[in-house]
Amino acid sequence: MKDISVIVPVYNEEGTVEELVQRVHAVFEAQHYDGEIIFVNDGSTDATTERCEKLAEEKASVRHVHFHRNKGKAAALQAGFELAEGRIVITMDGDLQDEPAEIPALISRLDEGWDIVSGWKKKRHDPVTKRWPSKLFNWAARCMSGIRIHDFNCGLKAYRQEVVKEIRIYGEMHRWIPVLARVEGFRTTEIPVTHHPRTSGSSKYGFSRAFKGFFDFLTVFFLSRFTLRPMHFFGFLGLLSAGAGVIVEILVLVYKYAYGDPFQSHMAMLILGVLLIVLGVQLFSIGLIGEMIVYQSKKKKM
Repeated sequence: MKDISVIVPVYNEEGTVEELVQRVHAVFEAQHYDGEIIFVNDGSTDATTERCEKLAEEKASVRHVHFHRNKGKAAALQAGFELAEGRIVITMDGDLQDEPAEIPALISRLDEGWDIVSGWKKKRHDPVTKRWPSKLFNWAARCMSGIRIHDFNCGLKAYRQEVVKEIRIYGEMHRWIPVLARVEGFRTTEIPVTHHPRTSGSSKYGFSRAFKGFFDFLTVFFLSRFTLRPMHFFGFLGLLSAGAGVIVEILVLVYKYAYGDPFQSHMAMLILGVLLIVLGVQLFSIGLIGEMIVYQSKKKKM
């Protein structure tokens, strides 16, 4: 088993991949690491593919995986996680904004007993259009998850191998790795890291990520709190809905017998009450089915 696997998702980073390899190898040599670099090429349309292939041919420690279309950073990281052979896995972006020289500090923090060490870009060299949305996202992520780190989005992270082999990421879930890992019982901390200005290529950030991030936020919120107890979520909503429906029906009956109103004058409320009760029963049933699925999955693992 190797000491370290460095996973680098790249997309149109032709100007940086060669220098990145030189810097990472310098760290390997200085620290006497037996390491590998895995480039996961996320459908690049420039010369990134050719340069990564050349590096893989020239250096035994470099591996290259090429997607034929752009699948996103989460898919690239997951492919790297599956291939990684190191007892410690480092992830970093391919644009040289992350500093490979930070690797020993990340590993040193792992050696203190943590499972994930996340970088914190305390001083960021990004435009304000990226900094402020990121601050808002990180604040919401801390409140939702209870994980007290400042920068969920930082690409520079260190993991124990068992973490990356246990979790599965897709879509835009790469920014939620600490939360998904916490569900499995792993612990995360952070250290401040150097963040360099971009010198080549262009940012892959776009406003569409905000919408994707919102839906992933809802998914991870559910996974982090109710994966093992779905009844606590669906049962609560079901009882709330059914209870509201019963109250509506009781009020209709009160008005009927207290004031002599015909049912026809309250037909809309009657229908609303029935719909709320039916919805409540359905939500409660979903919770029960979820509990059965969780029970059976746990039983298979025993």
